[in-house]
Amino acid sequence: MLKKIEFEAKSLQEAEKLAVEQLKIQKEKIKLTVLKEKKGMFGIGASAFYEATPNVNLATEGKVYLENILKTMGVTSRMEVRTLSEGTEIHFHVDSNENALLIGREGRTLLALQFMLRNYLNVFVDDHLIISLDIGNYHENRRKQLEILATKTAKEVAQTRIAVKLDPMNAFDRRIIHTKLSEWRDVITESEGEGEERALVIKPKR
Repeated sequence: MLKKIEFEAKSLQEAEKLAVEQLKIQKEKIKLTVLKEKKGMFGIGASAFYEATPNVNLATEGKVYLENILKTMGVTSRMEVRTLSEGTEIHFHVDSNENALLIGREGRTLLALQFMLRNYLNVFVDDHLIISLDIGNYHENRRKQLEILATKTAKEVAQTRIAVKLDPMNAFDRRIIHTKLSEWRDVITESEGEGEERALVIKPKR
């Protein structure tokens, strides 16, 4: 899962430089291993084949990254980190003295922090990581509210056979409703609109 590259270099210094350029991470976060040495004639032309990989624990790296952001903002926090699916899924839960500030209007600041965290950690891996960030149980509470809204609206649509367009939502919120109603036999969900005006429509099945 962690990135891994192999290359030939004439010296350790050259190997470190190549590893930084190709992995695009700091030298101190790279582990270099000599795979094979190639001796030159009279010491000239000698080189070695190296393997370079990030020398990081992704959960710890993400925790430190978030803590540095919050410290810069002057926010005191407590953090829990859970790793699932053999390390391909990492969940961060933060509780702080400034939850409302970190969540932002309609969870926008929270989603921005999650986006930054996801991009940072994906630098270290070849495969896509599943990264989630929750602050003050915002996502959990929001999920429950949206599932109640989805169920109530779907029942109305199934009964009246009239489509209902919900207020514009971000992709995270739309996905919760899509998932909640995906197995309903009487209704379907579709997204309409662009950008911040994108909204879900709950329609009766024909």
